[in-house]
Amino acid sequence: MILEVLTPERKIYSGEVYGIQLPGVEGLFEILENHAPMVAALGEGKMKIIIDKNSNNSEVYHINGGFVETSNNKTSVVLESAEPVEGK
Repeated sequence: MILEVLTPERKIYSGEVYGIQLPGVEGLFEILENHAPMVAALGEGKMKIIIDKNSNNSEVYHINGGFVETSNNKTSVVLESAEPVEGK
């Protein structure tokens, strides 16, 4: 799946990933390859970009809300802000 994560200040991530976990306004959810098309609002919490399932390679950020759209194995996340979380 192709992922692009943007804030008003910069591009956080762009590339191929296994999946992403996001804090929706009504709870945590995950998007993986071949997910049904959707648009969702995001709340405050941790966003986890799962780069490679087999090696447990991931990046974690604290986010303050935004939106996600996924369709045809491309996911775009637009955030108000994102700060890296150390120690995942």
